[in-house]
Amino acid sequence: MGRTTTSKDAQALFHSLRSAYVATPANLKIIDLYIIFAVVTAVIQVVYMAIVGSFPFNSFLSGVLSCVGTAVLAVCLRIQVNKENREFKDLPPERAFADFVLCNLVLHLVIMNFLG
Repeated sequence: MGRTTTSKDAQALFHSLRSAYVATPANLKIIDLYIIFAVVTAVIQVVYMAIVGSFPFNSFLSGVLSCVGTAVLAVCLRIQVNKENREFKDLPPERAFADFVLCNLVLHLVIMNFLG
């Protein structure tokens, strides 16, 4: 009996999340896809390292940190661009995107320096 209520609760949760996500603007959905892509790329690199080995360990760390750092910066961009967020209502989206690009540039310069 407890399993059926848990299953119904889970279905109701997924239905409410899906209906809420349908109302999300297209620019936020694009940022979400970018975040998912970065995280999946990091996971693929970790799985590859586990299977093949980590001979150039600096390269592995650089790749994973690049993906994770990019995903974190994209989450920050999503928070700043979201119209429902009251904290950043005075921040124009162009400024948020410029911050995102500048931070990505600095991140990848540091990662290229770490490669050696």
